[in-house]
Amino acid sequence: MNIIESKKIWLSSPHMGGTEQKFVKEAFDTNWVAPLGPNVNGFESDIEKYLGESVYAAALSSGTASIHLGLKLLEVTTGDEVLCQSMTFSASANPITYLGAKPVFIDSDRDTWNICPNQLEIAVKDRIAKGKKPKAIIAVHLYGMPYNIEAVHKVASEYRIPILEDSAEALGSSYQGIRCGTFGDISILSFNGNKIITTSGGGSLISKKKEHRDKAIFWATQSRDNAPHYEHSEIGYNYRMSNITAGIGRGQMEVLDAHVANRRRNFEFYKNNLESSSELKFLEEPSGYYSNRWLTCIETSSYELREKIRLSLADENIESRPLWKPMHQQAVFADCDAYLNGVSDDLFDRGLCLPSGSNLEEEDLYRIVSIIKNILR
Repeated sequence: MNIIESKKIWLSSPHMGGTEQKFVKEAFDTNWVAPLGPNVNGFESDIEKYLGESVYAAALSSGTASIHLGLKLLEVTTGDEVLCQSMTFSASANPITYLGAKPVFIDSDRDTWNICPNQLEIAVKDRIAKGKKPKAIIAVHLYGMPYNIEAVHKVASEYRIPILEDSAEALGSSYQGIRCGTFGDISILSFNGNKIITTSGGGSLISKKKEHRDKAIFWATQSRDNAPHYEHSEIGYNYRMSNITAGIGRGQMEVLDAHVANRRRNFEFYKNNLESSSELKFLEEPSGYYSNRWLTCIETSSYELREKIRLSLADENIESRPLWKPMHQQAVFADCDAYLNGVSDDLFDRGLCLPSGSNLEEEDLYRIVSIIKNILR
């Protein structure tokens, strides 16, 4: 197939539901184009109702901003250490450094690809023995698959270390029937352009404590004190979500469940058509886990096969991507300690994310699968 004539298939493109423009138009018609307005309040309410568990949401400019303020709420400061899942996007770890703290990376387990409870406990004990008890733990629901909630939280509870739950990729996922985004002492969501729903760019901080939500909003609006003039007693940030982007989010919340269903359909299509090959393996849901299947990922039998599939798809104008490169392999974190078992290194070498957008057509899926099958033959 000629790449010039081929339809581009993206890894995970935005997918509008149709009502987003109604909320945005209302913002324009009422001149609520300034940063805050009814859509922001409405979007926060939509998130809270969807997550349940009596949580409070603060709509912010990004998931990264949410992690930054979440760590501040957990009182992370200069000289502290934060244990962070190594296999993740850099935005999970970067905010640790914003506060003058240092990340310590923890490898993955095989069952979920997320933070390994065994390595986590080894790290906690070792850091305490070295006189440096970790200030917080960042655990990520990678690709929409919940981390091992019970085991990870058991370690955190035993050593009294709070958890920041990075649910950027897991809106719509759940564990034992409870929504991801409600398990952490602080939790965060992302609405970046490639996520399960999008506001074009944005995120949310989630807490079961109203005072956490209110403090995050205070910091996110430049820490402006209650005064007729501009008065500031703390350093603040320009992290609040705008009324326009929140309007997009309100429309997206109406199609969230449909997006999850479509992403899970993608996973089942790939699995049904490719699982017979001994050279490919899919990440399955353990009992009690429910993944939104934000991205369908495969483990190949070798780095060479992974690259052959990736490059063959690229030749046909189809985007795919290796799994996240672990943070302990990143040059910017070369001086950070890490507690490793080899799992994330291996997954990075052999893992591939397949196109997974909720707007994929069946013919797109057939096209992708046929290319992979030809390679496997």
